[in-house]
Amino acid sequence: MRLSRIRVLLLVLLACAGGCQKASSRSAPPVTASASSQTEHAALNPMPVVHVFVALCDNEHQGIVPVSASLGNGDNPATNLYWGAAFGVKAFLSKSKDWELVADIPNPTAVILDRSVFKHKTQNVFLVADAYRGREIAQATWDFLEAAAGKPGGAVEVKDQNKTITFHAGGSAELLVYIGHDGLMDFKLPTASLPQDKRERQAIILACASKQYFAKVLERTGAKPLLWTTNLMAPETYILAAALAGWTKHESDEKIRARAAAAYNKYQNCGLKSANNLFATGW
Repeated sequence: MRLSRIRVLLLVLLACAGGCQKASSRSAPPVTASASSQTEHAALNPMPVVHVFVALCDNEHQGIVPVSASLGNGDNPATNLYWGAAFGVKAFLSKSKDWELVADIPNPTAVILDRSVFKHKTQNVFLVADAYRGREIAQATWDFLEAAAGKPGGAVEVKDQNKTITFHAGGSAELLVYIGHDGLMDFKLPTASLPQDKRERQAIILACASKQYFAKVLERTGAKPLLWTTNLMAPETYILAAALAGWTKHESDEKIRARAAAAYNKYQNCGLKSANNLFATGW
């Protein structure tokens, strides 16, 4: 079991390194902008909401060194490294002691293959996770940044204790999260939106060297970096789960960063000093 974990980690790190090596050879892919107007503001939710944008690992369409065929199939969320595999978003949170899967919506849009909605087991907090088709990594990155700027997101309806609860994703969420390959190593996106309102939003970016590559585009959106990375890493969901455990308790940004580093060291056995150096908070 330990050897298989090491092999998967090496493949992930090679994938990140491959993205760096190909950074100058890939053209910017097209993205579809939101239909909302510049004056439309995101709806206020009655409870805290987290929106997670996952770019599925894709051997064919991303600038990575290929992982196994099943882990790197960007059209199959069920086996994908960042979704259905053991440490993928859906699989890991579904088995979490803190989160309960309350809705699963296959193919909600042309670019999103699966949407999972989770509710915190002890607090009134919802989490929406979207699995973007691997070839749509640019769209996933763009949608994350637009949401960070406050672009309105769609309504989400879930059943909770025989009641229908409605809230909004996208710019209505307090915390926006991106997980996957760092596509900004490979391409440049159109200029992201400026803040659409004065609300404070936070962002978590779990991708290789995300602080270096996302700093300028994230700053333009007005969102504040709660957690991002300084080097190559495996963007696995135990990091997010640890950060959310602190975020839902209103801990300081530094305590949340320390939680993420401790979780990474626990699963990767890389040494706490190395893990602490890997994660950063703030500008």
